Amino acid sequence: MTDIHRADAPRVQPPGAAHDLDELSTVQLVERLTDQVTGLVRTEMTHALTEVKDKGTRFGIGAGVSGVGVLLLLYGFGALVATAILALTTTLGPWLAALIVAAVLIIVGSVVAAVGARRAKNALPPVPEHTADSVRADVDTVKEGLR
Repeated sequence: MTDIHRADAPRVQPPGAAHDLDELSTVQLVERLTDQVTGLVRTEMTHALTEVKDKGTRFGIGAGVSGVGVLLLLYGFGALVATAILALTTTLGPWLAALIVAAVLIIVGSVVAAVGARRAKNALPPVPEHTADSVRADVDTVKEGLR
């Protein structure tokens, strides 16, 4: 997009901006174009970097939450093993309690792992899609202006 369409884009005021375009020489117009294109490229690169960092952060958080879910699942399966051992060595009380704890850990771990996996999936691909769309719009605007 052009600077006119971006609220957060820096406004580049090249030398001679107050003059009417008809009064500018070719050299001044080329200089103005160079300044505007340079500003536009810098702005787009800044937006791309910000977008990639944001997606990387969201992916990291999703992966961390998934890791916690997997850890809880591991504890749940450990509790199931303890439950099986206690079930074989005792009658009803201790193994039933261990079974209930294992079931709760597995359920909670499954939910947390699913939420984390969904968050990590939503952060992919780490391509700056919004910035790419903006650059395409900038190119289209320049093409239209050259016609």
